[in-house]
Amino acid sequence: MSEQTYFVLAALLDGPLHGHAILKRVADLSQDRIILAVGTLYGALDRLAANGVIVVEKEEIVNGRKRRYFRITDDGRGLVEAEARRMQQAAAVVTRRTLGATFT
Repeated sequence: MSEQTYFVLAALLDGPLHGHAILKRVADLSQDRIILAVGTLYGALDRLAANGVIVVEKEEIVNGRKRRYFRITDDGRGLVEAEARRMQQAAAVVTRRTLGATFT
């Protein structure tokens, strides 16, 4: 899973968001390391929806433009949680070795 995808899914863990809110949440969660272009975000959202990882929760018209709210599915939640565990385990390999070497 790419880091961008990980943060998009993480952004949706607290509830449905529209595209602009996802962009902001991804930037906040990644401490501004991940700044997605609008086209990149919507390409990712379309792929995630096609894979059943997210769904469109609702649509509304705001200032004459369609706004779609996306929600993470149970499968998506399981996927991002598994990725978080995988990254935690991978990081532990290095931190155990480097911290162990420091205190030896």
